[in-house]
Amino acid sequence: MNSDLAHILVVDDDTRLRNLLKKFLNDNGFRVTTADNAESAKDVQRSIQFDLMVLDRMMPGMDGLSFARELNHRNTVPILMLTAMGEIKDRIDGLEAGVEDYISKPFEPRELLLRVRTILRRTQLNKKDVEDKIPLSVMLGAFCFEPKRALLSGTSGLIKLTSAESSLLTALAVRPGEVLTRLELTEECDIAGGERSVDVQVTRLRRKFEKDPKTPRYLQTVRGRGYVLRPD
Repeated sequence: MNSDLAHILVVDDDTRLRNLLKKFLNDNGFRVTTADNAESAKDVQRSIQFDLMVLDRMMPGMDGLSFARELNHRNTVPILMLTAMGEIKDRIDGLEAGVEDYISKPFEPRELLLRVRTILRRTQLNKKDVEDKIPLSVMLGAFCFEPKRALLSGTSGLIKLTSAESSLLTALAVRPGEVLTRLELTEECDIAGGERSVDVQVTRLRRKFEKDPKTPRYLQTVRGRGYVLRPD
C-alpha cells in the first residue's frame, strides 16, 4: 500500500504520546487522526474509514482490549495495539481479540513504523484477494447485477439499489450457492438494526428482481440457517 493514501487512527489517553505519534506518522507520509478514548474513536469512525488503528490497551472507560473485541466482531479496521503489558498471556489475549500485531511500551519509533507498514501491506493484499473473487456480473433471470459497479439492470434499464441492498447482494454474489447466516450478513455488510434488518433488506431486494418475491427463484431462504443466492 502507498502510505500516502493510508489514514491511521491513533487512540491513546496519553496526550504527549498521542501527539508524538501523530507527528511521527505524519512525517512518514501517513494521514493521522487522533482520539483520547474508545468513545471518541467510535465518533470519528462514523464519518471516516481508516486503514489502520494504533490502539492503547490501558485507557479509562472502555479499555483497548474490549474495544478491539467490539471492532473484531464488526470485522472492521486492523489494529496495532500499544501496551505496557508485555507478558505472553497479554499478547495472546490481544491476538484472540482480533489485534493484528502488538508492540510494547516503550518502543522504538522505527519499529512501530515497520509494523505499521507490514500490517498495511498484508491487509491490502487480503483486500485484493477478496476483490479478485468478485464476479464482473451475475445473471438473475432477465436481470444483471454488476457487483463492482453496484448496478442492477433489467429490460427496462437500471434499477436503483440502496447501499445496504448493494452490499448485501454483493456479499451473496461473491459466494453463489453458499448459505450465509443473518449474523454474517449483518457484520459483513455493516447493516444497522441487527439481524432483523437483514430480513427487511432481503424482502426489498426480492421485489426488485424476483418474478414472484413470495416464492423466490434466486435469493432463497434456508430455514434455520440464512440466505443463499442461486444465479443462472
